[in-house]
Parts: sequence; C-alpha cells; structure tokens
Amino acid sequence: MSINTPTPVTGNSDEIDLFELAQNLWQHKALISVVTLAVTAIAAGYAFLSTPVYESKTSILPPRSADIAGYNLGRSEAGLTEFTAVSVYSIFTQNLRSDGLRREFFEQVYLPAETTSQGEKAKDELRESFNKKLSVTNPDVKNSPERFAVLVQSADPSRAAEWANLYVERVANKTRKDMADTVATEISTRVRSIQSRIAVLRDNAKKLREDRIARLSEALKVADKVGLQAPQVKASRISSDGELEQFVDGNLMYMRGAKAIRAELDVLQNRKNDDPFIVGLRELENQLDFLAKVSVSPDGVAVFTLDSAAEAAENPIKPKKALILALGLVLGGMLGVFIALIRSMLAKRRELTV
Repeated sequence: MSINTPTPVTGNSDEIDLFELAQNLWQHKALISVVTLAVTAIAAGYAFLSTPVYESKTSILPPRSADIAGYNLGRSEAGLTEFTAVSVYSIFTQNLRSDGLRREFFEQVYLPAETTSQGEKAKDELRESFNKKLSVTNPDVKNSPERFAVLVQSADPSRAAEWANLYVERVANKTRKDMADTVATEISTRVRSIQSRIAVLRDNAKKLREDRIARLSEALKVADKVGLQAPQVKASRISSDGELEQFVDGNLMYMRGAKAIRAELDVLQNRKNDDPFIVGLRELENQLDFLAKVSVSPDGVAVFTLDSAAEAAENPIKPKKALILALGLVLGGMLGVFIALIRSMLAKRRELTV
C-alpha cells in the first residue's frame, strides 16, 4: 500500500515585494529628488513669473420705494399707474445682463485700453477675453434672488475696480434713459387720448348748439305766426316735469314767446366758445396740466441700491502660488517615482537576459 504525498505547486507570484520596491526607490533617490526639484522649479517659475490677475466686485440690491418716488410725482392725478421699486429694478437688471451694453462697454472702454497694452490682437480674441473678465452673477439665487454682483478681472487692481463701478453706472444711466422714454411715451399716449376726448366733447357741444339753434329758429317762426311775443305759460301752471320739458325744449317751445326765443337765439348764434358749457371739460384740462408738469427725468431718483462699491483688491485671485507649488511638488515626486520604477524594471530585465 503506497501513500500519496501532495506535491507542492510552484509558479510565478504576482505579489509586489514592498521591501524590494522601497529598496529600489531608495537606490534612485537622487533621480527622484532631481525630477521633483525640476518640476517644482517649473511650477515656481509659472507661479512667480505669470501675470497676476486681480478681481473687483460690485454688489447691487433693489432700490427703496423712496428712491423712485420722483417717478410717481403727479402720476395718480394724471390717471397714470405708479411705478414700483420692483418694476424699476426689473428694467435695471435686464440692462445689467444686456448683450448690447456689454458690447458697448467692450467697444468704448475695454477695446481701446487693451489695444494699447496688448498691441494689434484679433478683435474676436479680445472679445472672448473680455467676456471672461467681466461677468454678472446672482451669487445666492435661492436666498437672495434680487442681489446681483458685477465682477471684473484685470492685471491692474485699480482698473478692475474702476471698470466694475463704471459698468454699473452705465447700466444705471441706460435704465434712467429707459425710464424717461417710458414716462414720455406714457404721457404722450395719455395726452393724445385726453386731447381726442376734448375734441369729441367740443365737436359734440357745437352740434348740440346748432341743434338748439335749429329748434329755436322753428319755435320763433311759430311764435311770430301766432303772435306770441311774451310767454303764455307760467311756471305755476305747469303740472309736470314733462310739460315743463316740452315748454323749454319740445313742441311747446314757441309758447315762451318770440322775445325770449329771439334773445336766446341771438346769444347762441354769437357764442364764440362752447367750453364753459361742456361738462367734464375742465377736469380733462386739469389732467393735461398735470401731465405737462410730470418730469420724465426727475432729480434724486435711484434705480438700484449700491450695497458695496468695487475697490482695488490687494491680493490677486490667480495664480494661486501656494497651490501651484504644492501641486508641482506632488507631481514632481510622482514623476520621479515613476521614472525610478521604469529604470528599475529595465535594469532587472537586463539582468534576466544576461
């Protein structure tokens, strides 16, 4: 009877010998140090030699009701809807994000300055750079959706602050102009409407006067033919309002007598102006007077509240020197270790082939 003894299985192992790996790296410590120092030096050169970029920010909030009170002077008396702080600020924020204003600022402010400092760069390239350097943001949409910020980046901290404030002021000027145009359009529309109503009232008054003259002329003919020179009906004899109406304006008008009819007819025919007899005319004229006094560009109004003006930054936002040096050190070390491992593998392969 034989005993079967298990035969150990032998083969190649894929496990990494950490001690051997550490020993190989230690043997190449000079190489790793040189590579690490070289990459760190390159990172330091970039960090300290690249042009620093500064950022300035202007923070903006809606105007107060008192800030826009000038726009509402005389509007209620003139029958116009009053403006609210929300409606005025809405126009301001639309202009704040307007592509037209950005293009105007680029053409008139940014392009002349950058063309002088950077030479004849392509305009499209400068425009792309400008769009990155000037931004309008809503920092906290969830908690403060009405707050906006204008951020400007530049190699010159004073210029960044100046441009941020200048852009906001240009937006404010454009908004005030839009408000003036809106007020002027509303006033013009309202004036034309009132003038049309007045013209209708005057035309109607003229027709009513002509109708009255026609009725009086017929009544005078009747009174002359029947020989009535004085009224034949006394107020005490009139039994009802209907009979009185017929006596004054209706079929019995001739009974007032030719003398009274002729006197009224003479007055109506010689009347030059019907305005004093038009009901509601003076009220419409008062509205026109109010509209004429409404200022389209009142003083002391503000279309936004400046929460904080832009100031020249003391520290650049980039390059971040500490971060770049740390990354250079880490990447340099990793690259040195990688090169050392490659050299160890190649050396080991050569030993096996000898």
